[in-house]
Order: sequence, then C-alpha cells, then structure tokens
Amino acid sequence: MKELLAIIAKGLVDDPTAVNVEADEPNEDGTVVYHIHVAESDIGRIIGKQGRIAKAIRTIARSAAIRNEEKILVEID
Repeated sequence: MKELLAIIAKGLVDDPTAVNVEADEPNEDGTVVYHIHVAESDIGRIIGKQGRIAKAIRTIARSAAIRNEEKILVEID
C-alpha cells in the first residue's frame, strides 16, 4: 500500500524526491493510517481543487485495501 501511495503522489508533484509515505501501527479496530508527506510547495497539487485529488487518492487506496481485506485511512501532511 505504501508503494501505491508513493507512486501516485510522485506522479502529481513537482519534487518527487520529497515524497514520503509512512504507516502507523494498526489501531484497536485494525485500521492502518497512512501519512503522505510532500514538499510545502506541492501541498496544493496533492490536495487539488476543493480536495478532489485527495478524495480520489483515498478512494483508490480504499479500493486496494478492500482487495487485501484491510482497513485504511490516508492523511496528507
């Protein structure tokens, strides 16, 4: 999942070397939280107008997680 999020994020930003994806340990209900870190200048590119790109990233990640029978959340930091 980390690789999928990193590939998506690197394709959207101007500085792909600044992209970092971290995963927290699963919480009590089994949900894993993934944090996408990008350069300060690329925050707007990863969020998109009215959050549309961020929503699309979350939808793709959730779809991939369902195939692996996982619960996830994606946060953009």
